Amino acid sequence: MDSNSSSGGPRARDLVMNHIHICLRFIELLVQMFRVLASRRRRVERTYELGYDKHRQIIHNLVYKSDETCYKMLRMRRKPFEKLRDMLFEHGKLRDKRCVLVDEQLAITLHILGHNIRNRVISTWFQRSGETVSKVFRRTIRALIRLHRMLLKHPAPIGPNENDLRWSYFQGCLGAIDGTHIPIIVRNNQKARFRCRKGFPTMNVMCACTPSKLITYILPGWEGSAADGRILRDALSRRNGLKVPNDNYYLVDAGYSNCQGFLAPFRGQRYHLSEWASGNHPAQTPEEVFNMRHAKARNIIETCFGALKQRWAVLRSPCFYDVKMTTLIIIACAVLHNFLTMEEPG
Repeated sequence: MDSNSSSGGPRARDLVMNHIHICLRFIELLVQMFRVLASRRRRVERTYELGYDKHRQIIHNLVYKSDETCYKMLRMRRKPFEKLRDMLFEHGKLRDKRCVLVDEQLAITLHILGHNIRNRVISTWFQRSGETVSKVFRRTIRALIRLHRMLLKHPAPIGPNENDLRWSYFQGCLGAIDGTHIPIIVRNNQKARFRCRKGFPTMNVMCACTPSKLITYILPGWEGSAADGRILRDALSRRNGLKVPNDNYYLVDAGYSNCQGFLAPFRGQRYHLSEWASGNHPAQTPEEVFNMRHAKARNIIETCFGALKQRWAVLRSPCFYDVKMTTLIIIACAVLHNFLTMEEPG
């Protein structure tokens, strides 16, 4: 018994020492691993700080350096940009995200809307990943839409002291309504629904505006094949849709019915401004006189559409987003249009 216990003692000690050695080695490896991770974290932080300075320099050159550059790239000057940035922060709930501040998020979004540029081009220009650009764009579009209660307001009717001769004949009028087609990209199985009369997919967008070119109501989302009258009926049936007081009305073209709240021109008579442009064929009948005055006033909606599409290229050619996102983009562009019309009238 003594010989067995004396011989087992050294073996037990050796086994314990081996376990201790293994534990120490494991602890040493853990320490080395934590040192490596710590050094990598420090390198990432240094890169982040350098990247932040670089991004701020890009934004400074793009936005704050000159009005000319800011307008060319972002479709607005510095003062309106700064005011819109503050509005998005205070009312649109747009917040700084890590190293992407609110002004950079707005600049990325305006650049996409103003030039209809692909994600990868914006990524190169702003030195951001494609994922970051996509998230920033969608976040800012939704923040812009949150401003609609401030910028898309119910219109005031034309009064008896209206100074604009075109509108002085239409007291009680709220403005004009019409539809415009926005080119879009859709799946093959949706092309028939969205195909307009010109043969390519579009979204038929109904819009109402005031004599001062302020948009008061916009309804995107309908297929290009949908009739204007059908879209108007949908707008009137919605819970928060188009509202027309009993004593007021909108000017509409012959594509709409002449009914309560909507004044259309006489059918079968000359109407379009081009028919009177030369001055050689003046209006001959009371119906033609009415149509001419109606056309001159209602033309404000065409001017509004022209200004909207001229400023935001994303509305002139098919953008690179699905139908749902395109709908949000159109509303955001309407909000921007009103903001800039009020900030930079004329």
